Amino acid sequence: MYTSYIGKKFLDIFKKRKSLSVDYTAQQFFEEEFFPLFFDHAQHLMHVGNSPFFQKPTQEAINESGSRSKAQLKNLQTKIAEGQPSGAIYVGFAAEDSLATSSGQLTSIDFGTSSEDMYASWIGQALAIGVSGGFVLLIDKEPILWALFEGWTQYRKYLSQTPNLKDKQIETWNGHWLCHALSKDYLETVPTAGFNFKTQDVMGKLVIPTQDWVQVIFALTRKYPDESVMAYAYSLSQTNTTLGFINLFLPQVKNLLQLKEKLYPEQEGISSKSIEALYETFYNFKNACKFGAIGLRALEPDKLRQFMPGGAVPFASGKDLKIKTEDEYFQYQIYKTWIIAMLISKTELDALAAQVAQALIAFESKEARTNVNKQLTTETMSVRTQREFIENLIKVMAKDESTALVFKQVKDSVIQLPTDLFPLFLTLIRFEYQFQKSIKS
Repeated sequence: MYTSYIGKKFLDIFKKRKSLSVDYTAQQFFEEEFFPLFFDHAQHLMHVGNSPFFQKPTQEAINESGSRSKAQLKNLQTKIAEGQPSGAIYVGFAAEDSLATSSGQLTSIDFGTSSEDMYASWIGQALAIGVSGGFVLLIDKEPILWALFEGWTQYRKYLSQTPNLKDKQIETWNGHWLCHALSKDYLETVPTAGFNFKTQDVMGKLVIPTQDWVQVIFALTRKYPDESVMAYAYSLSQTNTTLGFINLFLPQVKNLLQLKEKLYPEQEGISSKSIEALYETFYNFKNACKFGAIGLRALEPDKLRQFMPGGAVPFASGKDLKIKTEDEYFQYQIYKTWIIAMLISKTELDALAAQVAQALIAFESKEARTNVNKQLTTETMSVRTQREFIENLIKVMAKDESTALVFKQVKDSVIQLPTDLFPLFLTLIRFEYQFQKSIKS
């Protein structure tokens, strides 16, 4: 299981940074560092289903060991020493027998699993990054693993200082902590400065909400703007789910953020930090992974489709975007930035869309009383195909020759667009149309 690989990878990092002997084992780390922090308390930092730390030991075992947690540790040590791996002691491994819910992972192949593998799997799982949708990510990058490790002690402090807080949420904590540790404002001297999130009340208990997956992507982009990073995505519950290795195309994400700054500079009052903090996606994490990799396409903004021409793509409904408030204007910026990025960052198409919108508005004004021209512009911005769009432009030009130059330019650009990108360009025109209307109203 990849949890064991990550656990061993981290152990090598730990030994190097702490100048420890190469013979320092995963079991030593577990017993000396991991257990005291994670389990030697009334509230645990981590949950592993059906593990000894999930089970109540006998009173005799508690008396013999000196405490409940130490009795649970001894039970784990005994089971690992027996050498029969299962998901209860080897995190992410197969079920113990064919009657368990994860029995589909059972095999007769002997992988030669060692006790080191089992102890390392606990360390690896504690370095998993929880994202919305119930999935976690493991990333084989030393700075990431070390940042998460440094967050463990902060989680213990937070748990002990927050009454009525649900425990065993290390993966969820990691998602928030990583975003904080990779932020521009992070201070190594005061690691918790500026770190905050809102807990949620669930059935009378405070819980840490799961971090949105796109926020983790933005955080990784800050650290690795010019790299594609590989992440292993999975979920451990009653049945285990593996999405596999997912490539994160972070340069595409960087280009999106840089394009936003180019189109709408920070002096306008909306910084790149704002777009990261408020960005919501159309795809959940599992569906985003269905692209085979996570890049710009997976970052399609949430609710954008309701403003795309009806029938152009699934769930498109052709609504008009209102741009009257600051929030609506900000959302308009997010939509436009992503669309232009999808159009291979061709800002000239943005300028052309603005010219088309301006021409259509001027065309409308020539028949303001009858609304005949208004109906034609509405139809022009509601088509599904390039052909229908060009045919409508011809109808407009037949009534107003002054639009010919702009429409000739847009026709030449439209016929070069891939079919799947045309609805985005048309939506760009619709947005420019609404924006210019809002300015004049």
